[in-house]
Amino acid sequence: MRQVSLQVANTKAGRDKDGQDSTRQIHILTTRTGLTSGEVIYRMGSRWRQENYSCYARMHFDLDSHDAYATTDDDPDRMVPNHAKEKAHRRLLAARAGYERSMARTDAALLDATHPPAPGQTVLITNQTHDALTADLRSAEADLDRAQGAHRAVPTRLPLDQVNPGQQVLDTQAKLITHAIRIAAFNIDTALARAVRVQTNYARADDLTRQALTASGDIDPHDGFLTVRLDPCPPGAPPPRSPNCANT
Repeated sequence: MRQVSLQVANTKAGRDKDGQDSTRQIHILTTRTGLTSGEVIYRMGSRWRQENYSCYARMHFDLDSHDAYATTDDDPDRMVPNHAKEKAHRRLLAARAGYERSMARTDAALLDATHPPAPGQTVLITNQTHDALTADLRSAEADLDRAQGAHRAVPTRLPLDQVNPGQQVLDTQAKLITHAIRIAAFNIDTALARAVRVQTNYARADDLTRQALTASGDIDPHDGFLTVRLDPCPPGAPPPRSPNCANT
């Protein structure tokens, strides 16, 4: 693996004791050896951009909503976790716990049987006595061996058709189309807000762009381009209060 470190301004900490702007380091670990340091940093930033979109879209674009109720058959050959493996694991844990309790009881019984007798007395421990003291431990050990064998015999993953035959899933085509529209709306919203903030230094660029996108306008498809013209907003109009204003 390789490490790429980036030093950036620490906007939350402010200035240090010498009056200089404090900095912080971002360390990125990657196995991609064919990328330059700049490409690694850009791709890590792209990851955060995707997470920011998901967070924003859940609040403003109803990202988790059901866009269609049509269903299709799930892939019957898709490998999924085998629930029987978890049950076998619980039985294995119970058998191991029972074995440990039996071992503790057997050790206590053997210690008591071999305790030095009082002066003038003798103690005789035969094979039959030893077998009687360790019978519970041998039974618990046999149960543990059977539980371990049964756990190993159960496959961890199985085809979906064996675990849950006839499984249905929501149709993904409508979901993909609506996601593409939502992503386009998000990119337009952020691009407009960035342009307003850069060109005018207006602090509430996000509210302004949302207000503009909820206003009336016109759509003109021409020569392979889709041109959207927004009507001017009335001067002094307050920004919309609803957080779902970017849905339109």
